[in-house]
This record gives sequence, structure tokens and C-alpha cells, in this order.
Amino acid sequence: MTERGAVDMWFDPLCPWAWITSRWLLEVEQVRDVEIHFHVMSLSVLNEGRDLPEQYQELMAKGWGPVRVCIAVEQAHGGETLAKLYTAMGTRIHLGKEDLGRDLLVGALTDVGLDPALADAAESTEYDEALRASHEAGMRPVGTDVGTPVIHAPGPDGGQVAFFGPVITPAPKGEAAGRLWDGVLLVAGTPGFYELKRTRELGPIFD
Repeated sequence: MTERGAVDMWFDPLCPWAWITSRWLLEVEQVRDVEIHFHVMSLSVLNEGRDLPEQYQELMAKGWGPVRVCIAVEQAHGGETLAKLYTAMGTRIHLGKEDLGRDLLVGALTDVGLDPALADAAESTEYDEALRASHEAGMRPVGTDVGTPVIHAPGPDGGQVAFFGPVITPAPKGEAAGRLWDGVLLVAGTPGFYELKRTRELGPIFD
């Protein structure tokens, strides 16, 4: 058997577009020879010092808790458990529309069989250095004028490509997910290619 290509995605659990992209990548994993690994970035870190609307500032203040808990879980239990926690958090945040707070974090931890006390990390700066390091590792190749999702994937000639996106709704399923993956890799692996965009006419569709 040939080794599956490692594809890494950086997420902030708050972002609905990253959530949809992550569900798409899990579909891609079923139809293409890739293995998906999830990592933590932070919109709160990304937006530090920026002049933001008051409502978004409040969201960024709440955003520290979930990513701190994600890092605490990754350090204690590894990347596979982090992926399960992301699914549990995302399901509660984006599908369940639960309020960001300790109850959500405790619930998500419990969903994947983890110690609810790990929710204490949300109010601690203990994991901030590791959080910033994970954030930097994801964002360095793409710059700071994008958010999440960020993907690192095998590129042409054995190299690596890194890009923001794709921003999609809803997530394609089955072979449609694979075809989108093929196209994304094609354009991302083209030297000098930077942007392909159109105005969004739909909000996030979580199905």
C-alpha cells in the first residue's frame, strides 16, 4: 500500500466556514488517498490589536476559551482526540447554536469521553504559548490577511502548498467532494496563483 498524503487544516471552532470546510475534507478523505489532520489557529490571536466592531470584539473575547481547551486536549491526548473534540464543539456551536461558555465546553468534552475539568483551560493562560505556536505554524505560509480555514497539502514535485479556503456551502459529498479537491490542488499548486473569488450569496448551510 502507498502512504496516504498528509493534509493539515487549521481551524478556529468559532468559524462556520471552517466547520463546513472541515466536513468537506472528511468527505475527501473517503474518496482520495489523503489523511486529514486538524490543528488549532485562533481568530482571537489573529485579530489582536485590530480596530474591530464592538460586537466582533465581544466574540473575539469569548473565542479564547474554546481554542485554549482545544490546545489543552491536543497536548494531553493527541491529534486524533483533538479532531473528535472539534467535531463535538462544532456540532454544538454550529448545529446546536449553543452559547459559547463553560457549559458548551464541558458538554463537548463529555461527548468525547474526556475529563470535563479540561474546560478550566478556557480561563487560563497556561496554554497560550502553545496556542500561538500552533497558530503561527498554520498562518506563516499564507500570511495574516486571511482567516480560517487554512490548509497545507502535498504539492507538485514533492513540495507543499498552503492556502486559505475553500469557502463553500454546503459541503460537497462523495465524488463531488473529491472533484473539488482535485481542482483546489490544481490551482493552489500553480506558481503565482493567489486568488479566485466571487460574492457570497448564501450563508453557511450545515447539512
